[in-house]
Amino acid sequence: MATVGTAPADSPAPPAQRRSSPAEAHLQPAQPQSTTLIGSVQRAMRLLEAVADREYGAPAKQLAREVGLALPTAYHLLRTLTHEGYLRREKGLFFLGEAAERLSGSAAQQKRRSMVNDALARWRDSIGAPVYYAVYREGEIEVLSVADSPGTPAVEEWADFRETAHAHAIGQCLLSQLDDEARRDHLARYPVQSITPYTVRDGRAFLRRLEGLGRMEPVIERQEYALGTSCAAVPLTAGATAAAVAISLPSHQADRLLPAARQLQAEIGRLLGTLPLSISI
Repeated sequence: MATVGTAPADSPAPPAQRRSSPAEAHLQPAQPQSTTLIGSVQRAMRLLEAVADREYGAPAKQLAREVGLALPTAYHLLRTLTHEGYLRREKGLFFLGEAAERLSGSAAQQKRRSMVNDALARWRDSIGAPVYYAVYREGEIEVLSVADSPGTPAVEEWADFRETAHAHAIGQCLLSQLDDEARRDHLARYPVQSITPYTVRDGRAFLRRLEGLGRMEPVIERQEYALGTSCAAVPLTAGATAAAVAISLPSHQADRLLPAARQLQAEIGRLLGTLPLSISI
């Protein structure tokens, strides 16, 4: 019977390999990681950067020289970038194309959004209340950003914000910035309706209320949208765009509402040089 696991006598067993201790393994050099970089993409990006630095355009020869490319390689990449819309060629000069400009616009929009979000977070922390940022765009109310926290939660949107502008401070503030025709158009699409016992009762009363609001005064509502919650909104206008920054507080803190709204207004005033530029976020 054959013996299982027995090696022939003339076949030397391989030497036993000693395992490294954890300390020795730690001292061993790490294996290099293979990283694949696509050179043609790198060269194309360098060309885009070179074109972006030339407001009045540049010829292929100049771009190739600046980037350190052979002229045939530069021509090939420039033609590809032009075909894809990242460059355009006029009278032998290359300029940034629509695709590159869209990328630039997206980056600028992200920067504006980040700036607004940072501002809202600062105001939330300094005021001790959730902060909202909204605009009136193409006939609709859009809440673009909210900064809240577990200790200062935002109001739950239990009734569609777009359909209940008459009941919350954000909507009242935004509609107060519109002309009479635009207000009536909005109310024709979203009629006044009772949301809570404190909501304005009809469209005529609501329009009278809007007419009585001061142009840059905070708009206050108490439990008109949500029972147990009071809100204040501060108008913010840039050109034809109506915007508002708002806060909300529990109704038992209603005495804080107007001072907090004044504080918010002062905070916004310190950023007037930058915030209105960010309405389009």
